[in-house]
Amino acid sequence: MALKKSFSKDKTKCTVTFVVSPDAAQDAKTINIAGDFNSWSSTDTPMKKSAKGDFSAKLELDVNKEYQFRYLIDGHKWENDWQADKYIPAPYSNADNSVVVTTLPEEKPERAAKK
Repeated sequence: MALKKSFSKDKTKCTVTFVVSPDAAQDAKTINIAGDFNSWSSTDTPMKKSAKGDFSAKLELDVNKEYQFRYLIDGHKWENDWQADKYIPAPYSNADNSVVVTTLPEEKPERAAKK
């Protein structure tokens, strides 16, 4: 599992690609992602399965926020992202939720001009 992030030029949006590896998918037929970004709908955000067996979904999220989420495998098994930015206790169960953080990376200071 993995989270890949890229930021818009105006730095207001973060495109996050959520990836579930074939090992983590365990021969799943469907995987949906549910979270703060889709009102925890278990059907609104299906992930696409590649020929290699991994599943992915790309979402455009607001910058400087934290979004809780989980994967729903084959409509009945909830799973966290093994490489989430962090985990926090779920408010309605005794499990944790994965969290993706969309904070802009620190900009590197520009090199001093040579004299």
